[in-house]
Amino acid sequence: MSVTPSASAASERTYLELSQEGAGAHKFYEVTVDGTTVTVRYGRIGAAGQVQTSSFATEDKARAAAAKKVGEKVRKGYAPAVPGGRAARPVTRRQVSSAPSTARAVAPVLWRFRTGAAAFGIHVDEERCWVGNQAGDVFTLGHGGEVLARYKLPDGVKCLVADDFWIYAGCDDGTVYDLSSKLPFAAYEVTPSVDIFWLDIHEGVLNVADRDGGLTVIDHEDEHQWSRRSDGTYAWMVRRDAHAVYHGHSAGVTAYAPDGGGRLWHSPTDGPVLFGWQEDRSVYAGTARRSVQRLSKATGRVEATYRCDAVVYSCATAPGGRYVFAGDNSSSVYCFDADGTRLWKLGTGSGSALSMQYLDDRLYMVTTDGSLVCVDASDTAVAAARSGTVPVPRDIKSAAALPTYTPATTVATVDAVPASGVVVECVQEGGRLRVHVVSEGYEPAWNVQFPRHIRRAGARYVVDALAPASGGFYRVRGEIRQLV
Repeated sequence: MSVTPSASAASERTYLELSQEGAGAHKFYEVTVDGTTVTVRYGRIGAAGQVQTSSFATEDKARAAAAKKVGEKVRKGYAPAVPGGRAARPVTRRQVSSAPSTARAVAPVLWRFRTGAAAFGIHVDEERCWVGNQAGDVFTLGHGGEVLARYKLPDGVKCLVADDFWIYAGCDDGTVYDLSSKLPFAAYEVTPSVDIFWLDIHEGVLNVADRDGGLTVIDHEDEHQWSRRSDGTYAWMVRRDAHAVYHGHSAGVTAYAPDGGGRLWHSPTDGPVLFGWQEDRSVYAGTARRSVQRLSKATGRVEATYRCDAVVYSCATAPGGRYVFAGDNSSSVYCFDADGTRLWKLGTGSGSALSMQYLDDRLYMVTTDGSLVCVDASDTAVAAARSGTVPVPRDIKSAAALPTYTPATTVATVDAVPASGVVVECVQEGGRLRVHVVSEGYEPAWNVQFPRHIRRAGARYVVDALAPASGGFYRVRGEIRQLV
C-alpha cells in the first residue's frame, strides 16, 4: 500500500486506482488522515471527484477507519497509483451551430424553460418532462411548464433515455445515472476507451454508440457483453428493441442481433446519421444531407424519405409514425405525413432542436440555446401559426426553493422491514458481489440489478419493490435502504 506524507506530520494519504479495459472501471479512491479527520475523495480518473469527511474521537480510531476503507477497495481490485499517471477518458462534445430560420412563420410555442446551457437530453412521459444540459443539470417539469425538481450531476448530460419505468442520464464522464428514485445513483460505468456519443437502454441492457463508429453492449450487472465496429465513424444513433440493436453512423444504419451481435443488415443512408428514432416496425435516421429516412426494422430497406432544407439535428414521430417531425441546424422544425409529404415548416424561436419528442398534440424540443420548448402541434394551432397568429410564449422561471438532488453515495438505514418492503442480500460469488432476493415469492437464483458502489458482502437491504426483466433478473423500483 502506497502512503504519501502530506505537509503536516500528522497527516497521511493513500491513493488507489482501478482501471480495467473492457470492464468499464476507470476510477480513483483517495483517503487522507489528518489528526482525527478522515477525508475520502473518489470518482472517475481525471475528474475532481466527490469528497466526504468524517471525524473520530481519537487519531487511532481515525487511522483504523481509514485502513478499513482502503482494505475494502484493495480487495475489490484497486491498487496503489500516482495521481495524474493515467489520462482522463476521452470526451467529445457535439459541435453544433444554429443559423436563423428561413421559415416564414414561427411555431406556436406555449412555454419555454431556459436551462442555462445547450441541451441534448429530453424525455417526456404522461407525468412530466425531463431535460438535461451540458452543465450537468437535469430538470423535471410538469406539462404546464411548472418546474418540479433539479438533479445536479457531476458532468455534462449527453442524453436522457427511458426504459419502461426507469429514467437514465448518460454523462460525459462515462457514468450512467438512474434517476428513477428520489436520489440518483450510478447504474453503469462505460469503459474509458469509449468516447460516448449516444446511449439507449432496453430491459436493463445498456447500448453505447461512440466516436469511432463502435457499438458496445453492457448487461444489467454493468459487465461487458459484446462490441462491434461499424463501417463508419461518429455514431450518433443507437436504438434497441427486443429484436435488434439499430446503430446509425457516418456510413448509414446497421442492425445487430441483441444476443451476440451478429450483423442482421446494413443500409446506406443519404448522408451521415446525426440522430435516430424508432417505432415498432421502423427506425428513423436524421442525416447531414437534409433528410430523415424511414427504414424497415425487418430488412433495412428505406421506406420513405422526408426532405428538409438544412442539416437535420433531430427527429421524432407521432405514435406509429403517423406524423414525422424534424429539427434542422437553421432553427426550423418540420412536420411530414407518413408518406413524406411536407405539411409545414416553422421557426422554433429558440435555436435549433437537438432532441425532440411528441406527446398528445404537443412537440417538446431541447435546443442550442438551452431551452426546453413546448409547441402546440395540433392542426388548429399550426394553421393559425402559418397565418401569423401565435400565442405569446410563457417564459418559465425556476423556483428559488427548488429541490435539488445529487447522486447518492450512501443509503439510509432501517432497523425493521416495512410491510411492503422486499429484502435483498449481497453475496460473494466467484470473486464478484451479487445481490439476490431473500423475501419469499421471488426467484432466489436471479440476480438483482443493484448499484455497485453500495454493495457490501453480507449486507442486507430493503427496497420498495422489484420488477422482473426478460433477461432473468430483477430491477429495483423506488428507494433502497440498508437493513441494520
